[in-house]
Amino acid sequence: MTIVSNASPLINLSRIGQLRLLPALYGEIYIPEAVWQEVVVAGANLPGAEDVATATWIKRGTVTNLSLVQALRQDLDAGEAEAITLALELQAELLLMDEALGRETARHLGQRVIGIIGVLVEARHKGLIHALKPHLDALRDYAGFRVHNALYTRVLRDAAEM
Repeated sequence: MTIVSNASPLINLSRIGQLRLLPALYGEIYIPEAVWQEVVVAGANLPGAEDVATATWIKRGTVTNLSLVQALRQDLDAGEAEAITLALELQAELLLMDEALGRETARHLGQRVIGIIGVLVEARHKGLIHALKPHLDALRDYAGFRVHNALYTRVLRDAAEM
């Protein structure tokens, strides 16, 4: 299974100490050079930088369709544009991305997309975590990740944790 990730899932899972879920769920993860630059280089000494830099299961990929990246950059940041492009080039089964416009764009281009909450839900279904609530709370309270109250409630209700 080929999986591509944008920066946000890597950073925020690292912030809550759950980056380990990605290789457990998906094996290798590919990230484009712009995501590497954002997380590891520009984000040096910030949460996620060291974890991503040393993760042997994270593979760097270089996009070749620079015209598509440039077109996507009209509305998206470099990491999002390159992640979508790399996912298309690798014919990835899944793209990890949280930003709404990036997700919408990727879906429009035929990509299957999942965000960090979807990763946590999948991890719970596979028994890698026992409950969603502590992780959702950590995302909101510790990582500063915005989770709308309606989504928070729906996810916990669907998981029978509310």
